Amino acid sequence: MKKILLLSLFAFSCIIAFGQQKFAYVDSQYILDNIPDYSAAQDKLDEASIKWQQEVEVKLKEVDSLYKKFETESVLLPEDIKKKRQNEIIVKEKEAKTLQKQYFGKDGELFKKRQELVKPIQDKVYTAIEALATDGAYGIIFDKSGALTMLYANPKLDKSDEVLDKLGFKPGTVNEDKDEKSKDE
Repeated sequence: MKKILLLSLFAFSCIIAFGQQKFAYVDSQYILDNIPDYSAAQDKLDEASIKWQQEVEVKLKEVDSLYKKFETESVLLPEDIKKKRQNEIIVKEKEAKTLQKQYFGKDGELFKKRQELVKPIQDKVYTAIEALATDGAYGIIFDKSGALTMLYANPKLDKSDEVLDKLGFKPGTVNEDKDEKSKDE
């Protein structure tokens, strides 16, 4: 009987403690989309990525061209020249793969550039969310845009605009500016 009473008391206190927690959520992608510096950083990353991808494609086309040329001429070539050309193709292919890894690999140029341009903005957003949680006494703030699946979220609990306000940005201004530019073009 004592165990049941003790267990019931513990369960009741957990329910009360859990019920006193305040919850909210933010949409970090919405927040980032409303920060002009983030859009500018994304544009720079896209430009660099396109430029680097074109460089890699040039190298790969060169390899493809050498391979096609080798296939057509291989019947007529002596064995030593065949091996020389095959090695040449292998070297060029390795160069292309190395360049691709240098730009797009795990610690490649794109990753470094993203760290340089985007990470400081993400850190500011996190700091603003942390301040919002402290000021509003929220126990948990979820991110709606992440892998967390929210089947329903009360819009009153969405604090994304308050985070933007803490960062000094007005919600909706970045997308409105882009829409106006596209209408002008």
